[in-house]
Amino acid sequence: MRSSSSSPALRAWQLLLLAGLFLAWHVLAVPGIVPPIYFDDPYKAAFFFGEPLKVLGRIWNWFVGGDIYRHLWVTLLETMLAFVIGTVSGIVIGIWLALAPTASAIFDPYIKALNAMPRVILAPIFFVWFGLGIASKVALGVTLVFFIVFFNVYQGVREVSPVVLANARMLGATQKQLLRYVYLPSAMSWVFASLHNSVGLAFVGAVVGEYLGSAEGVGYLILQAEGVFDINTVFAGILVLTAFALVLDGAVTLVEKRLMVWQPRSGETERI
Repeated sequence: MRSSSSSPALRAWQLLLLAGLFLAWHVLAVPGIVPPIYFDDPYKAAFFFGEPLKVLGRIWNWFVGGDIYRHLWVTLLETMLAFVIGTVSGIVIGIWLALAPTASAIFDPYIKALNAMPRVILAPIFFVWFGLGIASKVALGVTLVFFIVFFNVYQGVREVSPVVLANARMLGATQKQLLRYVYLPSAMSWVFASLHNSVGLAFVGAVVGEYLGSAEGVGYLILQAEGVFDINTVFAGILVLTAFALVLDGAVTLVEKRLMVWQPRSGETERI
Protein backbone atom coordinates (compact mmCIF):
# COMPACT_ATOMS: atom_id res chain seq x y z
CA MET A 1 0.00 0.00 0.00
CA ARG A 2 1.32 3.45 -0.85
CA SER A 3 2.21 5.45 2.22
CA SER A 4 0.40 8.71 2.86
CA SER A 5 3.72 10.58 2.85
CA SER A 6 4.10 9.94 -0.90
CA SER A 7 0.47 10.27 -1.98
CA PRO A 8 -0.30 12.62 -4.91
CA ALA A 9 -2.69 14.64 -2.77
CA LEU A 10 -0.02 15.32 -0.18
CA ARG A 11 2.52 16.27 -2.86
CA ALA A 12 -0.02 18.64 -4.33
CA TRP A 13 -0.54 20.34 -0.95
CA GLN A 14 3.22 20.63 -0.48
CA LEU A 15 3.64 22.27 -3.89
CA LEU A 16 0.68 24.53 -3.20
CA LEU A 17 2.27 25.64 0.07
CA LEU A 18 5.56 26.35 -1.72
CA ALA A 19 3.76 28.40 -4.37
CA GLY A 20 1.91 30.28 -1.63
CA LEU A 21 5.17 31.14 0.12
CA PHE A 22 6.68 32.49 -3.10
CA LEU A 23 3.51 34.46 -3.82
CA ALA A 24 3.55 36.01 -0.34
CA TRP A 25 7.25 36.82 -0.75
CA HIS A 26 6.53 38.49 -4.10
CA VAL A 27 3.59 40.51 -2.78
CA LEU A 28 5.44 41.75 0.31
CA ALA A 29 8.80 42.48 -1.34
CA VAL A 30 7.94 44.01 -4.72
CA PRO A 31 7.27 47.77 -4.37
CA GLY A 32 3.80 49.04 -5.20
CA ILE A 33 1.75 45.88 -4.69
CA VAL A 34 0.87 46.43 -1.03
CA PRO A 35 1.50 49.44 1.24
CA PRO A 36 4.72 49.27 3.30
CA ILE A 37 4.20 47.23 6.46
CA TYR A 38 7.55 47.35 8.25
CA PHE A 39 9.59 49.86 6.20
CA ASP A 40 8.53 53.44 5.53
CA ASP A 41 10.09 53.24 2.05
CA PRO A 42 8.51 50.51 -0.13
CA TYR A 43 11.84 49.91 -1.90
CA LYS A 44 13.59 48.93 1.33
CA ALA A 45 11.73 45.62 1.49
CA ALA A 46 13.09 44.62 -1.93
CA PHE A 47 16.59 45.71 -0.91
CA PHE A 48 16.63 43.68 2.30
CA PHE A 49 14.55 40.63 1.29
CA GLY A 50 15.05 40.47 -2.48
CA GLU A 51 12.47 39.89 -5.19
CA PRO A 52 11.54 36.26 -5.96
CA LEU A 53 11.26 36.78 -9.74
CA LYS A 54 14.74 38.28 -9.86
CA VAL A 55 16.04 35.47 -7.64
CA LEU A 56 14.59 32.83 -9.95
CA GLY A 57 15.89 34.77 -12.95
CA ARG A 58 19.38 34.76 -11.45
CA ILE A 59 19.22 30.99 -10.97
CA TRP A 60 18.02 30.56 -14.55
CA ASN A 61 20.88 32.67 -15.89
CA TRP A 62 23.38 30.71 -13.80
CA PHE A 63 22.34 27.38 -15.28
CA VAL A 64 21.70 28.57 -18.84
CA GLY A 65 24.94 30.54 -18.99
CA GLY A 66 26.90 27.77 -17.27
CA ASP A 67 28.39 30.05 -14.62
CA ILE A 68 27.15 27.93 -11.73
CA TYR A 69 28.41 24.51 -12.75
CA ARG A 70 32.05 24.91 -11.71
CA HIS A 71 31.11 26.39 -8.34
CA LEU A 72 28.34 23.86 -7.77
CA TRP A 73 30.63 20.96 -8.62
CA VAL A 74 33.20 22.15 -6.07
CA THR A 75 30.57 22.47 -3.33
CA LEU A 76 29.00 19.09 -4.13
CA LEU A 77 32.43 17.42 -4.23
CA GLU A 78 33.32 18.87 -0.84
CA THR A 79 29.95 17.81 0.53
CA MET A 80 30.12 14.25 -0.78
CA LEU A 81 33.70 13.72 0.41
CA ALA A 82 32.86 15.06 3.87
CA PHE A 83 29.69 12.95 3.96
CA VAL A 84 31.39 9.71 2.90
CA ILE A 85 34.53 10.12 5.03
CA GLY A 86 32.56 11.24 8.09
CA THR A 87 30.03 8.43 7.71
CA VAL A 88 32.55 5.63 7.17
CA SER A 89 34.82 6.77 10.00
CA GLY A 90 31.82 7.22 12.31
CA ILE A 91 30.57 3.68 11.55
CA VAL A 92 33.99 2.04 11.97
CA ILE A 93 34.96 3.84 15.17
CA GLY A 94 31.43 3.57 16.58
CA ILE A 95 31.38 -0.22 16.14
CA TRP A 96 34.93 -0.57 17.48
CA LEU A 97 34.30 1.38 20.68
CA ALA A 98 30.89 -0.24 21.21
CA LEU A 99 32.53 -3.68 21.13
CA ALA A 100 35.62 -2.65 23.13
CA PRO A 101 34.52 -1.49 26.60
CA THR A 102 38.07 -0.70 27.79
CA ALA A 103 38.89 1.46 24.78
CA SER A 104 35.48 3.10 25.07
CA ALA A 105 36.13 4.04 28.69
CA ILE A 106 39.55 5.50 27.80
CA PHE A 107 38.35 7.61 24.86
CA ASP A 108 34.97 8.60 26.33
CA PRO A 109 35.99 11.97 27.88
CA TYR A 110 37.95 12.99 24.79
CA ILE A 111 35.11 12.18 22.42
CA LYS A 112 32.67 14.11 24.58
CA ALA A 113 35.06 17.08 24.73
CA LEU A 114 35.51 17.13 20.95
CA ASN A 115 31.76 16.81 20.41
CA ALA A 116 31.09 19.74 22.75
CA MET A 117 33.57 21.95 20.88
CA PRO A 118 32.01 24.35 18.34
CA ARG A 119 33.48 22.90 15.16
CA VAL A 120 33.28 26.16 13.23
CA ILE A 121 36.18 27.52 15.28
CA LEU A 122 38.33 24.76 13.76
CA ALA A 123 37.97 26.27 10.27
CA PRO A 124 40.94 28.70 10.62
CA ILE A 125 43.10 25.83 11.89
CA PHE A 126 42.13 23.66 8.93
CA PHE A 127 42.98 26.55 6.60
CA VAL A 128 46.48 26.67 8.10
CA TRP A 129 46.89 22.88 7.94
CA PHE A 130 45.31 22.13 4.55
CA GLY A 131 45.22 25.49 2.76
CA LEU A 132 42.25 27.24 1.16
CA GLY A 133 41.44 24.40 -1.25
CA ILE A 134 38.95 21.56 -1.02
CA ALA A 135 40.77 19.68 1.76
CA SER A 136 40.06 22.27 4.48
CA LYS A 137 36.33 22.32 3.66
CA VAL A 138 36.17 18.53 3.65
CA ALA A 139 37.92 18.41 7.02
CA LEU A 140 35.41 20.84 8.51
CA GLY A 141 32.50 18.85 7.08
CA VAL A 142 33.91 15.58 8.43
CA THR A 143 33.97 16.98 11.96
CA LEU A 144 30.27 17.82 11.64
CA VAL A 145 29.20 14.49 10.16
CA PHE A 146 31.39 12.15 12.18
CA PHE A 147 29.91 12.66 15.63
CA ILE A 148 26.28 12.29 14.54
CA VAL A 149 27.02 8.97 12.84
CA PHE A 150 29.38 7.81 15.58
CA PHE A 151 26.94 8.25 18.46
CA ASN A 152 24.09 6.62 16.55
CA VAL A 153 26.19 3.59 15.58
CA TYR A 154 27.62 3.32 19.08
CA GLN A 155 24.14 3.36 20.60
CA GLY A 156 22.75 0.95 18.00
CA VAL A 157 25.44 -1.68 18.63
CA ARG A 158 25.19 -1.42 22.40
CA GLU A 159 21.41 -1.90 22.31
CA VAL A 160 21.57 -5.29 20.60
CA SER A 161 19.44 -7.68 22.61
CA PRO A 162 21.53 -9.96 24.88
CA VAL A 163 19.03 -12.74 24.15
CA VAL A 164 19.71 -12.47 20.41
CA LEU A 165 23.46 -12.56 21.04
CA ALA A 166 23.15 -15.57 23.34
CA ASN A 167 21.03 -17.48 20.82
CA ALA A 168 23.47 -16.68 18.01
CA ARG A 169 26.42 -17.88 20.08
CA MET A 170 24.54 -21.07 20.97
CA LEU A 171 24.15 -21.71 17.25
CA GLY A 172 27.92 -21.40 16.85
CA ALA A 173 28.16 -17.90 15.40
CA THR A 174 31.70 -16.50 15.32
CA GLN A 175 32.58 -12.91 16.17
CA LYS A 176 32.70 -12.02 12.48
CA GLN A 177 29.29 -13.59 11.92
CA LEU A 178 27.90 -11.70 14.90
CA LEU A 179 29.28 -8.48 13.46
CA ARG A 180 27.78 -9.15 10.03
CA TYR A 181 24.40 -10.61 10.93
CA VAL A 182 23.63 -9.08 14.34
CA TYR A 183 25.58 -5.92 15.12
CA LEU A 184 25.58 -4.32 11.67
CA PRO A 185 21.82 -4.79 11.02
CA SER A 186 21.12 -3.33 14.44
CA ALA A 187 23.38 -0.35 13.79
CA MET A 188 22.05 0.32 10.28
CA SER A 189 18.68 1.54 11.54
CA TRP A 190 20.49 4.11 13.66
CA VAL A 191 22.91 4.96 10.85
CA PHE A 192 20.21 5.88 8.36
CA ALA A 193 18.40 7.89 11.02
CA SER A 194 21.55 10.00 11.33
CA LEU A 195 22.42 10.23 7.62
CA HIS A 196 19.54 12.56 6.84
CA ASN A 197 20.97 15.10 9.29
CA SER A 198 24.51 14.35 8.13
CA VAL A 199 23.75 15.38 4.54
CA GLY A 200 22.69 18.83 5.69
CA LEU A 201 25.67 19.19 8.00
CA ALA A 202 28.08 18.14 5.25
CA PHE A 203 26.64 20.98 3.18
CA VAL A 204 27.03 23.32 6.14
CA GLY A 205 30.69 22.39 6.52
CA ALA A 206 31.40 22.94 2.82
CA VAL A 207 29.55 26.25 2.54
CA VAL A 208 30.86 27.69 5.82
CA GLY A 209 34.39 26.77 4.76
CA GLU A 210 33.87 28.47 1.40
CA TYR A 211 32.34 31.46 3.13
CA LEU A 212 35.33 31.89 5.43
CA GLY A 213 37.97 31.47 2.76
CA SER A 214 37.72 30.22 -0.82
CA ALA A 215 38.00 31.22 -4.46
CA GLU A 216 35.24 28.95 -5.79
CA GLY A 217 32.06 27.23 -4.69
CA VAL A 218 28.49 28.36 -4.09
CA GLY A 219 29.48 29.69 -0.67
CA TYR A 220 32.04 31.87 -2.43
CA LEU A 221 29.32 33.20 -4.77
CA ILE A 222 27.13 34.06 -1.79
CA LEU A 223 30.03 35.84 -0.05
CA GLN A 224 30.81 37.86 -3.19
CA ALA A 225 27.15 38.84 -3.52
CA GLU A 226 26.99 39.96 0.10
CA GLY A 227 30.04 42.11 -0.46
CA VAL A 228 28.16 44.19 -3.04
CA PHE A 229 24.77 44.00 -1.23
CA ASP A 230 23.24 41.85 -3.99
CA ILE A 231 20.53 40.21 -1.90
CA ASN A 232 18.91 38.51 -4.91
CA THR A 233 22.10 36.57 -5.66
CA VAL A 234 22.41 35.64 -1.98
CA PHE A 235 18.92 34.15 -1.98
CA ALA A 236 19.61 32.46 -5.34
CA GLY A 237 22.65 30.72 -3.85
CA ILE A 238 20.66 29.68 -0.78
CA LEU A 239 17.86 28.20 -2.91
CA VAL A 240 20.33 26.29 -5.11
CA LEU A 241 22.06 24.83 -2.05
CA THR A 242 18.72 23.91 -0.48
CA ALA A 243 17.53 22.17 -3.66
CA PHE A 244 20.66 20.06 -3.97
CA ALA A 245 20.62 19.22 -0.26
CA LEU A 246 17.08 17.87 -0.76
CA VAL A 247 18.27 15.86 -3.77
CA LEU A 248 21.03 14.24 -1.70
CA ASP A 249 18.59 13.59 1.14
CA GLY A 250 16.27 11.90 -1.33
CA ALA A 251 19.16 9.74 -2.55
CA VAL A 252 19.82 8.67 1.05
CA THR A 253 16.13 7.79 1.41
CA LEU A 254 16.25 5.61 -1.73
CA VAL A 255 19.35 3.78 -0.50
CA GLU A 256 17.71 3.33 2.90
CA LYS A 257 14.60 1.75 1.37
CA ARG A 258 16.76 -0.58 -0.70
CA LEU A 259 19.02 -1.71 2.14
CA MET A 260 16.40 -1.80 4.89
CA VAL A 261 13.80 -3.96 3.14
CA TRP A 262 13.95 -6.41 6.02
CA GLN A 263 12.44 -3.85 8.40
CA PRO A 264 8.67 -4.04 8.93
CA ARG A 265 6.76 -1.04 7.65
CA SER A 266 5.03 1.30 10.01
CA GLY A 267 1.99 -0.40 11.49
CA GLU A 268 2.84 -3.91 10.26
CA THR A 269 4.12 -5.05 13.64
CA GLU A 270 0.84 -4.04 15.26
CA ARG A 271 -1.13 -6.20 12.83
CA ILE A 272 0.99 -9.28 13.47
